[in-house]
Amino acid sequence: MAEQLATGWHSENSRPAFQIVPGAAQLRAQLREKRWDAVLHWLNHAGCAPPTSLKTLRDRNLDTPLILIADPADQRTAIKALSAGAHDVVFIDRLARLAPAVEREVREASHRADHRAALEMLHDSEARLRALTSNLPGLVFHLQRDVEGGYRFLYVGEGSLRLLGLKQHELRGTARRFFDAIHADDRARLVEALESSAYTGNALIWEGRLKNGISWIDMRSVPYRNDEGTVQWTGIATDISQSKQTEAELRESRAQLAALSSHLESAKEEERERIARDIHDELGSILVRLKIEATLLASKLSPDISPKARSIENLLDQAMGTASRVARQLRPGILKEFGLPAAIECQADDFAHSTGIPCKAQCDDGIELDSDTSLALFRIVQEALTNVAKHAHASLVVVRLRREHGNIALEIRDNGRGIAEHDMDKPRSFGLRGIRERIQSLNGGFHIATAEQGGALLMLKVPARRGDDLTLTEPEEALQQDLF
Repeated sequence: MAEQLATGWHSENSRPAFQIVPGAAQLRAQLREKRWDAVLHWLNHAGCAPPTSLKTLRDRNLDTPLILIADPADQRTAIKALSAGAHDVVFIDRLARLAPAVEREVREASHRADHRAALEMLHDSEARLRALTSNLPGLVFHLQRDVEGGYRFLYVGEGSLRLLGLKQHELRGTARRFFDAIHADDRARLVEALESSAYTGNALIWEGRLKNGISWIDMRSVPYRNDEGTVQWTGIATDISQSKQTEAELRESRAQLAALSSHLESAKEEERERIARDIHDELGSILVRLKIEATLLASKLSPDISPKARSIENLLDQAMGTASRVARQLRPGILKEFGLPAAIECQADDFAHSTGIPCKAQCDDGIELDSDTSLALFRIVQEALTNVAKHAHASLVVVRLRREHGNIALEIRDNGRGIAEHDMDKPRSFGLRGIRERIQSLNGGFHIATAEQGGALLMLKVPARRGDDLTLTEPEEALQQDLF
């Protein structure tokens, strides 16, 4: 039979090698030793029936084709064997079909093996995806927008129940369930964000509340537009309720700190006013009486003792000047009587007199502010001049107060060594930090820059009326003027 099969083999490929086995045991032994492309089974083989050969292949989980060689008279038996699982039958009088049949079945077996491998890879990939999406702290989604503007979820991760309280099939059934789960006030923003992302191709970045008004979600995805015009987003929606709660608590804490800071400033100003009043009323009156007594005493002393009395009078004059200056710094009466411009000019004169550094003050006429704003800006000028005296090593300081597009702008500049924005973050930078806190309490803006001739430039802006918003203008750098 083997010689007959080899003689009847007609193929463009090389002639195969045949191995004759007398029974099922020998077949099992051959299958264990090596891999065979096909098994040719003589239908009327006395030592092994077709079902036995098929069982042997299946027990070893082999997809090796089993092709029957049969006598034409055994056609009905061959058909039963085909029904049982044999792959093909070649009758002995048509052995020319053997080679094509074997080659075809070998190719089919190879295709089946490749298909099984692809399915296994697909199943492994799906299992990894499910494991990944189930462990992510959010909902993985694949959302599609068709050309008519309708939405449909192509994929929904297992996080849908945890995030939205909806099962996966509920979202895949209709995307409307997802939009209905969003808070009514935020739903329009979500649709707008999706439309904008679909139109521009920019990433979808949106956050909003769920229907309960407490939970927040954040959606992030990059859109993809296919040839049919549909847009798809594959991304993740995460629960950001905890971070939103933390932000709210932080804002509340900052508001409380700002209120506390404002209260402390008010208490400090009240204490300053009390001390200034005591200095002016009590200490001032005492010094005036001492001055009068010293003058009367000097007029009655002998000429050799009179110079000592005059020296005492001079010291009393200095003490009276110092008390007046300290009282003005604590609570300048000129601020209440004549307004902020006059108080700034007086402060500039006191600074120049006490430090020896020339200080010019330029203030627009007609600037009238409420008492709190005037006092805050005056304290800022005081603090800034104190910083100049301590750190700037400057030889000239200019203070400029002006109206600007509905705002009040205050500029303080010097020609010293300068200051950088990051100096605000120094642990003990309380002066600059206090200036920023005062400006923020007035709903204003604060900026530090380098002056034209070196040194530091502090630019502050507050609304002309308390409670208004700051009017935005061009960048501060474009507004700098050469005041030197």
